[in-house]
Amino acid sequence: AALHQVGIPVAFNFAPDVDLKALDRHIGYFMQGGMGLPDPAFYTRTDADTVALMGRYRTYVKQILALTGTPAAKLDAESQAVIALETELARNAQSLAGINNPFNNYAPISTKELTGRYRNLQLDAFLKVQGVNDDLVSLSDPALFKQLDGMVTRIKPDQWKAYLRWRVGDAMAPYLSKAYRDAEFEFRGRVIRGETIAPARWEQTLDAINVAAGPMLGREYASKYLSPDDRRQAALIVDKLREVQIEAVKRSTWMSADAKTEAQAKLAAMKIEIGTPLRDLDYTVQPMGRGSFGGNMLIASTWRHREEMKRIGKGNADRRWDVLPQQPALAYDIAQNRLIVTAAVLQGPVFNAKADTADKFGSFGALVAHELTRAIDAKGALVDAKGELRSWWTPADKTAWTLFGNRVAAQYSGYEFPGVKGAKVNGELTREENLADLAGLELAWEAYNAVEPNAKPAARQGFFRAWATLWPQQLSPNEAAQRVTSDILAPGRWRTNGPLSNLPAFGATFSCKPGQPMQRVDGDQIKVWR
Repeated sequence: AALHQVGIPVAFNFAPDVDLKALDRHIGYFMQGGMGLPDPAFYTRTDADTVALMGRYRTYVKQILALTGTPAAKLDAESQAVIALETELARNAQSLAGINNPFNNYAPISTKELTGRYRNLQLDAFLKVQGVNDDLVSLSDPALFKQLDGMVTRIKPDQWKAYLRWRVGDAMAPYLSKAYRDAEFEFRGRVIRGETIAPARWEQTLDAINVAAGPMLGREYASKYLSPDDRRQAALIVDKLREVQIEAVKRSTWMSADAKTEAQAKLAAMKIEIGTPLRDLDYTVQPMGRGSFGGNMLIASTWRHREEMKRIGKGNADRRWDVLPQQPALAYDIAQNRLIVTAAVLQGPVFNAKADTADKFGSFGALVAHELTRAIDAKGALVDAKGELRSWWTPADKTAWTLFGNRVAAQYSGYEFPGVKGAKVNGELTREENLADLAGLELAWEAYNAVEPNAKPAARQGFFRAWATLWPQQLSPNEAAQRVTSDILAPGRWRTNGPLSNLPAFGATFSCKPGQPMQRVDGDQIKVWR
């Protein structure tokens, strides 16, 4: 509980998120966590690449344990004890694909019932230490927490001590002495993130400031780099795309009349936040000091954790973003029915303020339309225009969307996964994002033609080139292997070419004939809003 308080979660994760039955409030979510590797599958797979990765991981664990005080004679035993404990957590964990779906994580339970179920974990005492007094939490994986409850007494204290010390050392490594930083980079930087050169000192410092006081820095960033004209241009494009999306809903041949009415109302009610959030944390009260760098990072982490815990049980769900203004992001917030456009996303290649109209609509416009579609797709249809959790699609609407998804999944499942020999794109895992890419391009093209109906061929080509410039991608072998089974986004090559092959406008613009690689025949083309 004390480590959670300082922002170092061990054994499991606990964090506030929106109550899916009351979207104007937060509840605390108990979820899997406490593992040092990003994917639970790494602990149980037996292929050669994973075995090699685990060997590198064991070396890293030993380095951190040595730095935190384990004698040389005990390093092998303690590192093995740490990995054995994490492996036990991993065996009972969900796959990344499962846990990334928020609806899979929502399982409300009273705190009183929680205490009775898991006596060894003492979760009631844990909540009090975090400052949480709400009578409702979410715990979606009772089998995992039952296993954890047994581990509390079954695993010897010395093994827990080694694990806890390792988790602290690993979490703090980027902010400690050179030996810690070098060890962290050699494993997490080179092996996990695929980096070849350690970040420069200024980058490390900037990353630390983002972690410690990211929203405060975001305000400074936006005031310096986001001009009023850029914000105005972005807002005009968003408004045009929303107008085109509403018209597309009205003429849709697959949406029912009731669904059309609700979709239009939801799109009209959508809040648009560009640049910075409307409300955020007050960083003037953060208690920074003149102590050590690592100590200040702990102070910041502790303060931020306490602020996060204050969200639980209160109706402040729209208070802030889950992304920083200085981080490039364009996202739809389903709980609040709002489109978030960060200050940092309004730069090239997404938004070139001085570029022509085709460029802006082919990049920024297509991404905006991608998110607008998410507001009224299968997942978006679970929340209505009033912010209430209810399914407003008819069975026929659901069937139509499923058929779209099946066709998209089949198309993408035929593509090779770059960087992984013999692997194909997981069409089922990526289907919703691929559908949104296709729908977004359809809408952005329509909006562009409405703004510039007499554009010359060269300008029209610029629309599609702008889309292509968004997705150059090169992955390390480890990263590619991980994404095959966990990434809900298709590889960059197919985010570019997959949706374009369905658009007759692309074929007409570049003189591609039906049946060629970049132009599917009419009967094979998937049309969402056309």
